[in-house]
Parts: sequence; structure tokens; C-alpha cells
Amino acid sequence: MSDPPVETLDAFLRGYQPSELRIASEFLTTWLPFLSRDLCHHCAETLSDRIRSIGSECRGDAENLSPEENFTISTPDIMQLKKHNDSHCDNCDSHSLGSWKDDGAETNSVGSFRDEMNELSESVPEASSSELASEPVIETPSPRVSWADMAQEDELEEVEEHEANKQSVNENSSNGEVGVSKVPRKAELPREQREYIRFKNVQRKKDFICLERVKGKPVNILDGLELHLGIFSAAEQKRIVEFIYELREMGRNGQLKERTYSAPLKWMRGKGRVTIQFGCCYNYATDKNGNPPGILQNDVVDPIPHLFKVIIRRLVRWHVLPPSCVPDSCIVNIYEEGDCIPPHIDNHDFVRPFCTVSFLSECNILFGTNLKIVGAGEFEGPIAIPLPVGSVLVLNGNGADVAKHCVPAVPNKRISITFRRMDELKRPIGYLPEPDLQGLQPLSYEMDRSKISNLQKQERRMNRQAVRRDGGLEARGRGDHSGSHYSSRGPSGPANRRRVRVNVAD
Repeated sequence: MSDPPVETLDAFLRGYQPSELRIASEFLTTWLPFLSRDLCHHCAETLSDRIRSIGSECRGDAENLSPEENFTISTPDIMQLKKHNDSHCDNCDSHSLGSWKDDGAETNSVGSFRDEMNELSESVPEASSSELASEPVIETPSPRVSWADMAQEDELEEVEEHEANKQSVNENSSNGEVGVSKVPRKAELPREQREYIRFKNVQRKKDFICLERVKGKPVNILDGLELHLGIFSAAEQKRIVEFIYELREMGRNGQLKERTYSAPLKWMRGKGRVTIQFGCCYNYATDKNGNPPGILQNDVVDPIPHLFKVIIRRLVRWHVLPPSCVPDSCIVNIYEEGDCIPPHIDNHDFVRPFCTVSFLSECNILFGTNLKIVGAGEFEGPIAIPLPVGSVLVLNGNGADVAKHCVPAVPNKRISITFRRMDELKRPIGYLPEPDLQGLQPLSYEMDRSKISNLQKQERRMNRQAVRRDGGLEARGRGDHSGSHYSSRGPSGPANRRRVRVNVAD
């Protein structure tokens, strides 16, 4: 199927790349049941059709992707939503998309976020007219960070600060010429500024309440519980999941230490969860040697992998875990359909708080002082909290020590990583702290404006240097030295342009 003609595209969609449209379609498809919850059937169907249309605009581009990059955009059957939405026709006027247009309190919308980004980019000074008259200029798109860009952000792997400016250089061995393959690149904000923007957009819920009588008094058993959303982008989640599957293969092939990887036989429902431990060996129950539950100080497991240490640094920098409780151990749980975790309170060989990150699929976690076992993998409790994909649940206070918690049999494949800090007296014999996890500090909630300006100046210098290199390589590749300068144009769109002065030598 060929791409639709440009003139048939919606004007709003023309400003986005096919990859961004695919991400938008997949994202909105996943959230369709929530977005259409209070809409009548007609409006829900209209919304569903609109989301499908985004997928159809970019579906032709999918034919040119490699198999691992290609995917099918599927929208939930609108009839599955009809039963619920038909009862809300009276709410259509107050909940429809049209009613948002006049809402003056739109503080969390994509539009308001773009306005904030435009304010940041407005501080970039333009070259004076005298400077422009004497020196060549190029126009580049002004920095823009959208939610689609954030979904593609993958900063878990530490890379060179100037990685975005690199271009692949291909050598032609037959004629000795050097050619530069030009790949269009968006103007990017500096890494530190992008991180700050993502950090400021993290959603945090800290007001969980569930009252139970404990020793005759009403107690909020969820006090200290926190749920953080937006810590990891879609690309970062994909990287983490792929790495965990690589670890599983290494465990199956005997490439990990014996106590690192554990894959019990699935002899009944809920009893087949694979675990991979790093930093310490934790004993879930009294073993055949009589060792009680807790950290086995004489057993050795593999150290924390580099990628997981990058995650730990993110958790501390983004105010998920305090710098006084930096994790030094973790355990990966790989669930197949039907696997579960029975009711328990985490062993006090680990200090509080600790956290669990969820991947692949959403599931519920139950809390209560008295959780009932109904059957294999089936439990009952006073409150169930959904754990969205990519979310981080922090357990502290009553949420960690008064209430038990459990995960009933999961309906789909799921992966979780629990990060915990060991009690110093319980650490394994010969334990040595990880040097790159020492002295971590959280980001400041207020970024100095002067710092933002300095970051933007650094970015402009990087762009100028990249253009100089590109011009020199192109001239050598053509064998043409007659040109005195190199110019390039970014994507069209006068609203998103800024002028940058460039000096280019032969």
C-alpha cells in the first residue's frame, strides 16, 4: 500500500514524521478505553475512527521498515465499548472533545506543554542584521520536545554528549572517495535540559488511603505508598525488556552464577515464576540446609548489571528513591500467564523504602493486613491497585511493614524489577559497594534560567561545529574545492525556525 498523497493528509499531521504518527496511533489505541469512558456510543465511535485514521496515514511507511520495527496498529473493537458508553449519552456535552476548546484551565494538555517549550526556545537570541549581511547563515528548526519525542527517548545507555551530531561516513573502496550519508536530524535540546523536562512531567500519586483496624485503632495501611508514572519512555522500556530476556537466555545456558538464576518447574498454577537476582542471594523460605528466609551471606550471585545501575541512578535523580537509600541489590521476576506472588511482607534484611518497576503488561497488586488465599494464584484483599506498564511503585511506612501485598495470577506475560538496599549488617561476606552508585543526588525542581541559556549556547556551538565538519567532508567526497561555504535547510515550517550564524572554512 503506497503512502497517501500529501494533499490528503490532515494539516495537523503534516508536521509529524511517520514514526511519530505510528507512536501516536499505538499510544492512543492503548488508552482508547479510558479516553472514551464517559462518551456516548456515537462520540466513542468517532474517536475510535479518528485514531484509526492516524494509523492509516503512516501504515504505508510500515512496508519500508525492517521486521523488528514493523508492527500492526490495532484498535479495540468499538462494540466492546458500546455497552458502557451508551449509559453516558447525557454526559456527552460536558465530556466531549469539543467542550475542551473553551476550557480556560487547560494546564496539563499537549498544547500547554508546547507553549512552555516555545517559551524556552524564545530565549535563543537571533543574529543581528549586520552579522547576517557579512556571514552565511543557515536556518534550523527550533528545538521542540513533544510527547512523541519523549516516547522515543532512550537515555539509559550512557553515550557521548555529541552523539546526535555524528553522521555516518561511508568509504567507497573502489574509487577511494569518501561520501557522507545525510540523515535528517531534528534540532535537539541539550541532554540535561531534556532530562529536566521529562523529570518535571513525571506523575506522582502519594495519597493512597485504605483504613483497617490495627490493634483496635483505624490505620491507613497504605501510608508511605507512592506510584510514579513517566519515569521510562517506550524506547527505554523496550531496551530493558530485551536485556532481561538476554539475561534469561544466559541463565538457561549456565552463563550466570548458580544462585543468580532460578527457574522452578511449573507444577501448578502460579508456581513457575523465573527469578534473576543481583547483588545478593535472597532465600524466600527455609531451604533444605536449614537457612531461614533472608539474605544468604555466604552465597554469591552476579553483580548488578550496568543497565540496572543506570536505572538506579535515574530513580534517585528523579526523586523516586531518596539518596539515603540507594539500592545495592535487585531481583527480576519474569511472569508467564498464570504466575503470581503470594501474600507477604518484604524481609527486613532490606531497609525501606524499596520499589518495583513493571513492564510488558498491567496487573493488580493487592494490599491488606489479612489477605486471603482463595485458590491457586487467587487472593482476596481490601484494596487492589493497578500497576500500569512502566510504572514505579515505592513501598515505605505502613505500605511496606503493616500491610501485606501480593500479585494474583497475571493474565498476560509480565516482568518486574524490585530494587532494594540491604541492611549493612546483612550484606554478603566480602561485599564491596558499587563505586558508580555512591554520592547520588536528586535533581533540583527549579532549573536556573541562566543554566538553560548556557545549555542553549552549547547546543548552538555543537550545531555550528557539525555543519563545519559536514561541509568539509562533502567537499572532499565530491573532489570539489571551489565552494567557499556549505548551507543546509531543515524541515519546512516558518513557525519553528530560528536563524543561526555559521562560519565555514574551506
